Amino acid sequence: MFSLTQGLRRAVQTKPNGISTQFAGRRRTWPQTQERVSRVAGALFALGVRPGDRVALLALNSDRYFELMYAIPWIGAAMVPLNTRLAAPEIEYILTDSGAKVLFIDAAMSHHLTALEGRIPGIADVIWLDDVAGPEGVLHYEDLTSYEAAPDAGAANDDLAGLFYTGGTTGRSKGVMLTHTNLVVNALNAVAGIGFDSDTAYIHSGPMFHLADGASTFGVTLAGGRHAFVPRFEPVEVLQIIQAQQVTHAQFVPTMVNMLVNHPRFAEFDISTLSFILYGASPMPEGVLRRALDVMPHVRLMHAYGMTEASPIVTLLDPRYTTLDGPFAGRLKSCGQAALACEIKVVDADRQEVPRGTPGELAIRGANIMKGYWNKPDETAAVLADGWYHSGDGAYMDDEGFVYIVDRLKDMIISGGENVYSAEVENAISLLQGVGEVAVIGVPDERWGERVHAVIVPKPGADLTADDVVEHCRIQIAGYKCPRSVEFRDAPLPLSGAGKILKRELREPYWRGFTKAVN
Repeated sequence: MFSLTQGLRRAVQTKPNGISTQFAGRRRTWPQTQERVSRVAGALFALGVRPGDRVALLALNSDRYFELMYAIPWIGAAMVPLNTRLAAPEIEYILTDSGAKVLFIDAAMSHHLTALEGRIPGIADVIWLDDVAGPEGVLHYEDLTSYEAAPDAGAANDDLAGLFYTGGTTGRSKGVMLTHTNLVVNALNAVAGIGFDSDTAYIHSGPMFHLADGASTFGVTLAGGRHAFVPRFEPVEVLQIIQAQQVTHAQFVPTMVNMLVNHPRFAEFDISTLSFILYGASPMPEGVLRRALDVMPHVRLMHAYGMTEASPIVTLLDPRYTTLDGPFAGRLKSCGQAALACEIKVVDADRQEVPRGTPGELAIRGANIMKGYWNKPDETAAVLADGWYHSGDGAYMDDEGFVYIVDRLKDMIISGGENVYSAEVENAISLLQGVGEVAVIGVPDERWGERVHAVIVPKPGADLTADDVVEHCRIQIAGYKCPRSVEFRDAPLPLSGAGKILKRELREPYWRGFTKAVN
């Protein structure tokens, strides 16, 4: 049986005196955490939440967020973690599309309550996660912990554990349906591949709404390790927590590693307990790697590749290959080999496997692959076939199974570790008065890996500026999706014979001289 709550019960059984969470002066053991989880689950039941219902979370990292990731499945419901960087219209869409009945929110996100007032009738209850006083009439999280404990509902295997929204190629986010089996198998892949054990102390510094962090949430719990938290990534606070709580494991995107190792106060902190960093979203730039190896010689660095649809781990690059010198050098640009319970292959346009070294589309099979997209059967059928998930990532595999990502067949940009679908940005820009044509592409960026670049043909007589475009987008979509650069053209955008914009032609001048079309 695969059940998320089994991992919590195992931690209680094997580490009855072990510390589970530390945050904001609060320190709890595994039995205390399970008790709180069961009581919050009992409160949710009293509020009318039943197995299969959806419960949304819109908050920064905390121990309470962690407890909810077990209390919601404990009652048999499905979690809907919301990206804290989304704009109000995006949040409204997800809450409506998912049919969420309850929303947990904290002070940092409370401004959305005003923006969404009267627009989310499906939300029956809003629950406040912070210690500071919340809005009048809103329930407080700590009050839920005084309810009678609920028995574990027994949700497991193919039962829906969560809806995890990812950007859409058509401009609307897709709710990725992940089951208990999906998330537990992924957690087992993390335990086996990363090496979590009962002595692990993991810092949640990446956002907990991301499954990249979720893999460690469930994996570290399974192993009976310890969880530390910072509300959001801030270099000095992360270094302080690593030192104060003797953190052993962390996960950062390369831009975060860069911010840490080049921070002027880095040397002030004792981070000698830190032994492992998992990084992903993009390869580690050589300059950043050299600096990291110089100032943290005791830390092993592992590159992970994955996607929400795979819960998310697909490949892992053994730390021995995160090097620029010696017999293991040369694999650094690879994203690694298949995770323990993952099967991968590279296929052509007809979805037939290609010879090693030949570029094609990466396909993945395993118990970690999603059930499908929520209420989107056509989009599900387009990517799931014969048990394989077709990722939309262009890649090749060498003779030892190392995977190299070389292109994105789907129209997606990865900037600073966040996925940005061009269609979402194009839809937002198209609503701006004066825009005639628009195409959004990813172009190389030294700091962010890739940046969002908009190419716009204004309507005749329109007087548009880059600032106009960016300010308009900030109202419609999350800040990280907004263009970082804007180009205006007088001539129409290049079209294919079928009338589609030739984005490769737009991208070519920016990527000239690169060995691959992603960064």
